[in-house]
Amino acid sequence: MARPITKVVKPEVSEEQKQAQTVDRVLQSLAENPEGIQATIKLLQELHDSGILGALNAAVEAKEDIAKIVVGQMVRPPVTNMINNAMAVAGGLTELDPEMTKKLMAGVTKGLQRADEALQSGAKVGVFDLIKALRDPDINRAMGFGINLLKGVGEGLKD
Repeated sequence: MARPITKVVKPEVSEEQKQAQTVDRVLQSLAENPEGIQATIKLLQELHDSGILGALNAAVEAKEDIAKIVVGQMVRPPVTNMINNAMAVAGGLTELDPEMTKKLMAGVTKGLQRADEALQSGAKVGVFDLIKALRDPDINRAMGFGINLLKGVGEGLKD
């Protein structure tokens, strides 16, 4: 009977052999993807010719300085005010009923179209036209909506 193997000797690969294997893998990738490699080289050449590549390299080299400038700009009061306002508007939008917003936007669109038509016609509006308009159900509905909107805004401003 043979003796069992108790020690496995792993073949040691020299640094030169590792480099040769790496070069072989790179050459194989190049051979398998010639169109992609050529397109990449063309892209890099275009970026270089236009000066963008140099600007990108400079930006990467100066990343810490750029980060300091960006952070410095972000903490300025006008920028923080803008961010806070955007967050407040987003919070307010989450409380609105989407169907009501859709109706309101459709009404505004239709109203702008009608207003443009009236503007183009050049018709003048007199006092009696205003009184007569108050009897129109659509105008009455819009007036009531506007009055209640103003009331709600006033109540909100009270706090």
